[in-house]
Amino acid sequence: MRPIKVLVDSCSDVSGELLEKYNMDYVRMNTVYQGKETTASLTWENYSPQELYGVMRGGDRITTTQVPASEFDRAFRQYLGEGFDIVYVGCSLKQSGSVNTGTVVAKEVLADFPDAKIECIDSLNASLGEGMIGIYAANLVNEGLSFEEVVEKTLAIRKKVNQFVTVGTLEWLRKAGRVKASSAFFGNLMGVKPILISDIDGYQTPVKKVKGRLNSINALVDMLAENIENAAEQTIYVSHADCSQEEINYIKAAIKEKIAPKAIEVIYMGPIIGASIGPDAFGIWGLGKEVTYSVNESAK
Repeated sequence: MRPIKVLVDSCSDVSGELLEKYNMDYVRMNTVYQGKETTASLTWENYSPQELYGVMRGGDRITTTQVPASEFDRAFRQYLGEGFDIVYVGCSLKQSGSVNTGTVVAKEVLADFPDAKIECIDSLNASLGEGMIGIYAANLVNEGLSFEEVVEKTLAIRKKVNQFVTVGTLEWLRKAGRVKASSAFFGNLMGVKPILISDIDGYQTPVKKVKGRLNSINALVDMLAENIENAAEQTIYVSHADCSQEEINYIKAAIKEKIAPKAIEVIYMGPIIGASIGPDAFGIWGLGKEVTYSVNESAK
């Protein structure tokens, strides 16, 4: 049986430490600012989080690209050439076309590696929701499961990922086309913070309005506490867009009190998610009840 390499992408927000810990890699997207295209590195070697979010706090927009076909070709050929099969867990297709591009490139590359396998999986999530699924797949690999078993179990876990996110403003997501909501929801956000989830189809969509910043942070923890399963066996993942250390400490304390997980992992929102969501966003992720909410159904 060939060994398996799990790949994610720049939307996953998996830190360099976690990539190393779980023997994962990622395919790179790009950020674009003032006409310059730069690799969206999850280890922040091209610019710091403070530089990226500082640009946005100054009012400038940073745009992004999906994973280029050439990047998929590079990564796929590298790992197939080293004897691996590949499971790529990508950003939700409702937010990026990367999984479709990867599928096309995989077919082309596999023509030169007829004994190899590549599976491109739509995670139905973004940020650490995608990252959690990649880590889940990597753990299955480390347990010695077959390629088919890893794919089957990874597909099955996608709708068990529970995401709750609050943002400084929805404007960045709206400009980036990364949020789906009714015009009525956007109509009255004065002094109110939205709570977003990843719905059953992989759309980022607001489901609740909370008055005030502190209340919105508490809502993230409360909503995950209501939906999580086997909390004591889990790592809860927290992602933030250059939030204050005081707020980070607050949300960690609230998680410990209300959820009591095995561990808490706090990570910066990476360049792609950060450019789309804007400064001062917080997200929290854990495995729990199956996601059933559909923004399309709710709009009917």
